[in-house]
Amino acid sequence: MFAIIETGGKQYKVSEGDVIFVEKLDVNEGDEVKFDRVLGVSEGDAFTVGTPLVDGAVVTAKAITNGKGKKIHVMTYKPKKNEKRKIGHRQPYTKVQIESISAGK
Repeated sequence: MFAIIETGGKQYKVSEGDVIFVEKLDVNEGDEVKFDRVLGVSEGDAFTVGTPLVDGAVVTAKAITNGKGKKIHVMTYKPKKNEKRKIGHRQPYTKVQIESISAGK
């Protein structure tokens, strides 16, 4: 059984027991997270697609940790103007473990 969920503007294909990194959520470590934006659910051979969401479907997960990703460096440069700038960015994330998938109906 798997589901396709949407969170943080991205879509993820998840199964029970999966550990995924999603855009930072406002939860503490160990809290329960419910994803109600479920785009599709598969049970055996049957696959239910929502229009745009599957009614009553919920994916429950447990927040493992909050953190920041690897640093990326961004360079801006304007030729002939003696202007350049180097900045770094670390994207915050929340690591969650999928506990259960409820198909709704």
